[in-house]
Amino acid sequence: MNKSFYVIIVLILIVSGVYFFQTKNTSKTPDIKNVELLLSEKDTPIEVLSDVKYFEGANGYFVRPIAEGSYPAVLMIHENRGLRPETKLMAEELAKEGYMVLAVDLFGKTVETQDEARELTKAFDQTKGVENMKAGIEFLRSKGAQKIASLGWCFGGKQSVNLSISGEKLDATVVYYGGGMATTTDALKPIAWPVLGIFGDKDQVIPVENVKTFESSLNTLGISNEIYIYEGVGHAFANPSGMNYAPEETKDAWAKTVTFLEKNLK
Repeated sequence: MNKSFYVIIVLILIVSGVYFFQTKNTSKTPDIKNVELLLSEKDTPIEVLSDVKYFEGANGYFVRPIAEGSYPAVLMIHENRGLRPETKLMAEELAKEGYMVLAVDLFGKTVETQDEARELTKAFDQTKGVENMKAGIEFLRSKGAQKIASLGWCFGGKQSVNLSISGEKLDATVVYYGGGMATTTDALKPIAWPVLGIFGDKDQVIPVENVKTFESSLNTLGISNEIYIYEGVGHAFANPSGMNYAPEETKDAWAKTVTFLEKNLK
């Protein structure tokens, strides 16, 4: 074989390697919305009331089944970029399971980037935030809710816990990876109802040791709890717009959430 033949072979191998490397490293996470992944099997007709004035400066997103009747309720709390469309879609999805859902607005605005989100949370007034959520609970009670749970992701997960220890009476608490949330027995004493916690073992915002402290404190206080730590996933793994999105774990966590709410609210 002549020298040219070997040169051609080497060039083919180089080009193939470059193509493989680029293909492997430029692949994107499928553009999947949670509402598509978690689509409820129930075809319950729902009605939506957007821009609900339940608290000064806040426009909530209220969803409920159309059919007349008494329904339990969920106060849904957004992550650190505000009450964005993905949270509203999740409120609609949960309403199909037979709940009234008020997605609260704790910021009065939404942002796109994490830098902007950090500024929002830095300026957040926690006292006013609890008042906001309590007003949301009163709104749900005014609609006939006898049993109410709080549910939040990320920043909203922390706020779900903060509402639960504020003296407000609830019937269940759901927290998804609430960074900076209360974990000690002294802080968690006001809770007198079941708690569901969803976390990832690669989460650097709320490390596993903090989750274990949270679980241990709940057990010490005799608070019924279900704590799940998913292997190999990081913070905000249930956020479809985030870098750590894990569809299968998200689907499993949502199934556990729906089961937990049904067991404790219905």
